[in-house]
Amino acid sequence: MDANTLAAIRALHELYCQLTGQKLTLRFDRERLWYEFLRADFHAEELKIVVSYLQKEIRAARRNVGALKLSNLLQLDRFEEDLNISKVRLQSRPSSIPSPCPPTDPPLPTPAQLQNLHQQAKTAFARLRHELGKTTNT
Repeated sequence: MDANTLAAIRALHELYCQLTGQKLTLRFDRERLWYEFLRADFHAEELKIVVSYLQKEIRAARRNVGALKLSNLLQLDRFEEDLNISKVRLQSRPSSIPSPCPPTDPPLPTPAQLQNLHQQAKTAFARLRHELGKTTNT
């Protein structure tokens, strides 16, 4: 392994430890995981995106804290899926789709309309009282 690759691995591991608050030693097996990560053409910025996404999902109880374990995080097929999902969720809606209008309350009636409604209610009540009086007298 060349010096540049080893430096990149150390930088990624340090970034991972910083992002997750963990202190993990960089042993051979972890070096190999980071080496494969780099070979798959992933980068530090993508690591930040996925870790941030997973932390939000964990806080929302949609993911288990184990998703941030280095051995789980660096399963490259899952990392790629989480990266793609995090990018989809971070994008905003296309502006061509109109957003639904929030429901609005109907306009308040004018004083004249209120007076008219009041008069209609009084007339209906009087008619009902008259009809009820007819049925009880027969």
